[in-house]
Amino acid sequence: RVSLEEVLQWSQSFENLVTSKYGPMIYKTYLKTEHSDENMEFWLACEEYKKLTSQRKRISMARKLFTSYIQAQAPNEINIDSPARKAIIRNIQEPTQSCFDEAQRIIYRYMERDSYPRFLESQFYQKLKQSLQNNSNNSMVN
Repeated sequence: RVSLEEVLQWSQSFENLVTSKYGPMIYKTYLKTEHSDENMEFWLACEEYKKLTSQRKRISMARKLFTSYIQAQAPNEINIDSPARKAIIRNIQEPTQSCFDEAQRIIYRYMERDSYPRFLESQFYQKLKQSLQNNSNNSMVN
């Protein structure tokens, strides 16, 4: 269960949000309302990708990331610039641990600058915070 303390930490920095236990999942739910949840999905997939040690698994996941998020008209196409996309296309044949780093950085910055401030202002976040504050006040009374 998400705690008030964790939810309050999210407003301190975007990094606190994406590195917390429940933050990524809750943020992704919020992004669905903005039709941009593919950004968080891609970022999380990159985090998983970087942990892979088997080259066979890396090749397989790199292809999946490419077809889902990078290639033109991908079902969950992310908004990255042409040089980053071209670099991935060059590296996809022999994918390294870092071949999605630049795209991941772009998406991270985009979320941090663009949707994160809206998330903090959103009814979605405010209601979550409020309900947890009410719960903690109620439990202090009992």
